[in-house]
Amino acid sequence: MFGKVLKTGIGVAVLGVVGLLGYLLIAPPDLLKVGTNYSAKIVCSNVFIAGRDPEEVLSVDVQAPGHPLLKHVSIEVDREAQTVHARLFRFFAPATSQFRQGLGCTNVHATSLSAQRLEVAKPAPTGLWPGGNDVAQSQDPKIQAVLSDDTLLGEGYRAIVVVQGGRIVAERYAEGFDADTPLLGWSMTKTVTAGLIGTLINAGQMNVSDTLVDSFPEWADDARRDITVADMLAMTSGLQWNEEYGDVSDVTRMLYLSNDMAVFAADRALEAGIGTDFNYSSGTSTVLSRVWQDKLADGGLSYPRDALFEPLGMASAIIETDVADTFIGSSYMYATARDWARYGQFLLQKGVWDGAQVLPTGFVDWMFEPVAASGGEYAKGHLWLKSPGDLPPFEDAVWLQGHDGQSIGIFPSRDMVVVRMGLTPSRVGYSSFPLAKALIAAFGG
Repeated sequence: MFGKVLKTGIGVAVLGVVGLLGYLLIAPPDLLKVGTNYSAKIVCSNVFIAGRDPEEVLSVDVQAPGHPLLKHVSIEVDREAQTVHARLFRFFAPATSQFRQGLGCTNVHATSLSAQRLEVAKPAPTGLWPGGNDVAQSQDPKIQAVLSDDTLLGEGYRAIVVVQGGRIVAERYAEGFDADTPLLGWSMTKTVTAGLIGTLINAGQMNVSDTLVDSFPEWADDARRDITVADMLAMTSGLQWNEEYGDVSDVTRMLYLSNDMAVFAADRALEAGIGTDFNYSSGTSTVLSRVWQDKLADGGLSYPRDALFEPLGMASAIIETDVADTFIGSSYMYATARDWARYGQFLLQKGVWDGAQVLPTGFVDWMFEPVAASGGEYAKGHLWLKSPGDLPPFEDAVWLQGHDGQSIGIFPSRDMVVVRMGLTPSRVGYSSFPLAKALIAAFGG
């Protein structure tokens, strides 16, 4: 009798295991698919854009700081096809990211990408930065002392660039990274999206008072028809959005499970009055990417290069797209630290570059204005007034900030820009503000 019960129990257990394995193979949970798609995407971009070793990227960038499940992800890199495949436990939740020249890597979900490819921006000419790429670094011992302080640079830093008086005066790179390494800005990409919108406003093709119904006609049937570009840039659209990372949320579903990210984000319902509630949302910036691209007859894929990157000498800059060829203007721009510094200097110069008014006169001042609904922490052009690490605002400083410790501090009254790039999870509690303050003091401030 006992043997029969035991055999039955073993049979049930085996059937359960087989059933679980079948379920994981056929319909893996979204959390697993987020993990493998994230892994494929990060490895793909760092291999084919930044030229890094795939196994190092997997272990250092993906597994070390991430969810415990990621430690069980394996990858397969096909350099000829320019793809990266990722799986959990070597079998489950398969994911693929595909590289395209000039457009970076895209997660594909049971579909294929368009044949679009781009030539990268022309390199900056010879000469001193920012017109060229030559740098004459300051030998001031006070500045060198600041950049020698690893505590100020923070755990996982990868690049520091300091601009004073329109020139790079100091920089430091971690082992394995240098001035030619493209680095992911994460949400600093949002501020570049705001700049691209500014170029279209300057060309008379957009206005911050525009609504979004031309791109999303379904909005015309409800209160979303009144949301403007300005509301979206200020993160006060009133649309529902969950920006939590580390689990399955709106932002991770958009970035890692959606072929058309703008459509996914635009499908959110209103949960607050337009202009009355601040809700930080990567979906907002991706929706805005679709809106500005729709203003251009050719879909706008070459526009960032032609309108912004090439004029500023940002030859390394690439904004990646989704399957629908919408730029992921919330999260996925790669550029060298020096090119990120160019963008910071561009904003410091109020949208003027090499004598040309690239952004409308007064537009950058408008970008820097506080959003009332944010309590003065956020500015109207996808910028932060609050210092990184939840510290209070400092003088007239504004900040580009991105996931894992990316930041560009712009200090107009000090004529200074400080770029800090790295892989520093928020749990570390790092802030780049003390680094900036130490540099200001070193310059006699």
